[in-house]
Amino acid sequence: MADDDKDPKAHPSDNAQKDPEAWVSGDDPMTGAQASYLKTLSEQAEEPDAFDQDISKAEASKRIDALKSKLNID
Repeated sequence: MADDDKDPKAHPSDNAQKDPEAWVSGDDPMTGAQASYLKTLSEQAEEPDAFDQDISKAEASKRIDALKSKLNID
């Protein structure tokens, strides 16, 4: 086995997509960047109830993903 097979930096996409429920910090309040992006997406999708400033990082991530999907944003 080559040394770079053991190095997680050699395969950065192996764990790039992690379920927000599995995040160690998922219960922390959402970040400022998440709040801004979620607010923008909720306005674009005409779903103001999707924005709630008191949600967790994990919940914000889920809502952002749902709104991006609705708006066909990659």
